[in-house]
Amino acid sequence: MTEIRGACPAHSADTGGSDSYSFNSDKGVGHCLSCGLNTWTTEEGDLWGRYGRHGKPFPISDGTVVEEDDWATGPQENDCMTEEKNEVAYVPLRGITKDTMEFFGVKTSGNKQMYVYPSGGVKTRYLDNKSFSAANGFKGDELFGMNLFPAGCSKKLTVVEGELDALSAYQMLKGSYLNPVVSLPGASPIGKLWEKCKKYLDSFEEIILSVDNDDPGNKVAQLISEIFPGKVTRMEHGQYKDANDFLQAGDAQAYKQAWWKAKKVKPDNILIGGDDFLSLYEDSPDFEYFETGIKELDEKMLGICKGYVTLIQAESGLGKTEFTRYLEWQCLTNSTYKIAAMHLEETKLRSILGLVSYKLEDNLTIKKFIEEKGREEDVKHAIKELTDSERFMLFDYDMQEGHEELVRQVRYLVAALKVDFIVIEPLQDCVTGTSSEKEGKLADLITQLSTLAAKTNVGIVVVAHQNSEGGAMYSSMITKRAAFEILLKRDRESEDLVEQNRTHVIIGRKNRTGLGSGKAGAVDFDLESYTLKPVEPPKAPVVESRDDF
Repeated sequence: MTEIRGACPAHSADTGGSDSYSFNSDKGVGHCLSCGLNTWTTEEGDLWGRYGRHGKPFPISDGTVVEEDDWATGPQENDCMTEEKNEVAYVPLRGITKDTMEFFGVKTSGNKQMYVYPSGGVKTRYLDNKSFSAANGFKGDELFGMNLFPAGCSKKLTVVEGELDALSAYQMLKGSYLNPVVSLPGASPIGKLWEKCKKYLDSFEEIILSVDNDDPGNKVAQLISEIFPGKVTRMEHGQYKDANDFLQAGDAQAYKQAWWKAKKVKPDNILIGGDDFLSLYEDSPDFEYFETGIKELDEKMLGICKGYVTLIQAESGLGKTEFTRYLEWQCLTNSTYKIAAMHLEETKLRSILGLVSYKLEDNLTIKKFIEEKGREEDVKHAIKELTDSERFMLFDYDMQEGHEELVRQVRYLVAALKVDFIVIEPLQDCVTGTSSEKEGKLADLITQLSTLAAKTNVGIVVVAHQNSEGGAMYSSMITKRAAFEILLKRDRESEDLVEQNRTHVIIGRKNRTGLGSGKAGAVDFDLESYTLKPVEPPKAPVVESRDDF
């Protein structure tokens, strides 16, 4: 209960049981409407009082009566707090003990309570109106309390939604063994939090969620279960909203029981019943895509589609990287989708400068050219414009962890950062080993990627080197698992300079739209801007109608 009414503790004998006094148990302060007494609770749990702003602080016991001469002996800073109270201290609150406050470093000063995050950022909660403010560079991209519990320090990690819930859960679960508890900085965490904390969370065998049973709580549970499949369980809170509700109700035992009975999070992609399938039909477009700008290709494929794997194949050195960069540029300029790319055969700087060249229509692919042309400020401005919206991302992964780590990275990009399209180039470089070893690994990798694409509705573009027979090098499964196959052809030996720089686009055997295969336009490489430009298809001759025939 927050508000308690009753007789004034300083003159109860004179009030005849009047309930003129009210006490706020959340804030630990009280006020008497009859005599104007203000009260507060010290760290030790003692009740103190004062009359008005200039009253003299005094300890209160039942039946205390203070003479009027002592009411005003000098100016004070606060109606209901002494100078001692305004000092920063570990103050019990809402069932949370001083020891727990001290363990988490949560201090109170007046009506403010400060939560210090691992990097030093401070989130301040105002106890009077429950509003928040940020200080010391607080960004909301960390888990509160994670600095207190080393990565992998226990098999289980409990994750809650608020700082006070973290303190409450820790206090109720505390025993002879280490039981780490951290909290999300808010009900809808930003994407960068998962990027920053992914390795930490993944170091635990089980992630137990103690979150509210509401829409934000359900969404965060689904999100975390997608990032860490098979690891996430969720507690049933029953009649209680959150961990602190258990604590204030004195029901720590029920919280422990719910904690031990936490169940695996059910994926929301399981469809059961007519309503689910009607929603599937009504809410899910058959094809979501962005247009490539190559007219003939878009007529047959619609564009690069979500939910499928698109395979791009060509001989070595034919310009596959530049073609995928052209597609990235089209995605950024012809849609609102997010796209993440991994180009293993070039640096990240070269990847972003390639897009800058498209934006500024000039060859600015290396710093030497940028300096010679005096376009450094233009390039910096273009980089900001291309990346500030966070619609374009570059990523890589630790190849020593194997191709499973790449799948986890893709899953993370989709679940945590809401990426719509992912480019992986070239696919064969994502695995290591002998030819036979690579065949098995590539087959497994492309199978996992195609399944993930269908399950999460992400569009995955993979680039593959061709073998001498025109198939995907090392593994035929690459082509079999793709929904779309784009082949690139260029006559590098042609005496015609136009043909030397013209890449012909062909749709191969795979086209999920069912709109046919074969020639699908071309792109020319422009040396001045170092970019690809679609070739306009020939126009049919216009025949004027004659009425005199």
